Amino acid sequence: MRAPGDPAVAAEAVAARGGAAGEPAGDAPLLGERARDLYLVILREGGRWPMAEVPAQDEEPVRELLDLGLLESSLADACYRAVNPRVVGGRISEDLRSAGTRLLVRAQEMPDLLADLTRAYDATPRSVDRSGEVRHVHDIDVIRRRVDQLFAEADGEILSAQPGGSFPPSLLAEWTRRTQPFLAGGGVGRLLFEPAARSDGPTVSYVLAAAELGARFRVLGESFKRMTIFDRRLVVLPASAQYASAAFVEDPAVVAFLVGLFERDWQRAEPVQWRADTVDIAGLPLPAQVGRMLSQGLTQRAIATRLSLSERTVAGHISRLRELYDAETLFQLGWLMRAATDDLDGEPVR
Repeated sequence: MRAPGDPAVAAEAVAARGGAAGEPAGDAPLLGERARDLYLVILREGGRWPMAEVPAQDEEPVRELLDLGLLESSLADACYRAVNPRVVGGRISEDLRSAGTRLLVRAQEMPDLLADLTRAYDATPRSVDRSGEVRHVHDIDVIRRRVDQLFAEADGEILSAQPGGSFPPSLLAEWTRRTQPFLAGGGVGRLLFEPAARSDGPTVSYVLAAAELGARFRVLGESFKRMTIFDRRLVVLPASAQYASAAFVEDPAVVAFLVGLFERDWQRAEPVQWRADTVDIAGLPLPAQVGRMLSQGLTQRAIATRLSLSERTVAGHISRLRELYDAETLFQLGWLMRAATDDLDGEPVR
């Protein structure tokens, strides 16, 4: 049992009041106001105070001074004696520094101390919760946190289908934050876009950065569903038109079906060239814009919608392009124009 005035006891007293040895507790004083006043009274009495004269209401302040080491008991004359605060402060400071050093060393050792448990946790197969094989989440912040966790836990392959011609910079930044650690750690990523994404500068920048880490990209000029598949065990699907809710699917049969859909679309899609200096087709002559969109796999109706033209006008441009490329069918024209575009762009990013 440690006596009052022992440096360890004093350090614990400091920590209990929010001192350096513990978490800060606001502006809590080192000593209570009454204890400070009592110490000054004892100094005015010559630094001694008979134990028999301590009133009941001052027992707690006396205990504070004893714990901190500012008072010591003298049994020879049954008095409390004041101790030099400079000496007390030096002892407590040294003890707190030693305790802080021990805590820092302990903090640095902690990952190694738990390394075997961490390896066991990582090696343990995750059990599937059969009570919630399809879980719907309607809070966008909860969805983001859950997706962050899935990216962090994925250790094999992530497949993603993202229809759309352009994406908000904030979403692309979120993709970058999630995918870079996964790919840098050796994960495999495959992502499917629509052809129009090749003309969106921020999307192209994201693709080029991810491709440097080994991700593979293709474009598909037909309708496909948005989904992200983690390690072929869980699929995230949008559950509303505004993407404000999502479904997390873990049913093995449903996951296998969705993986099959992705693989079918991936086989039908094409690797293409992604260039940071992609031409802005909006600045090209109208026939060239039609040709670019046709080479990207867009239909006549989709081209008319994109360019705010009538289908008859688009059909006229296509007819002249067929004569120029000597193409007998629209399918053949698309292939000829795509080949011409690839010849200009170079080898595709796969």
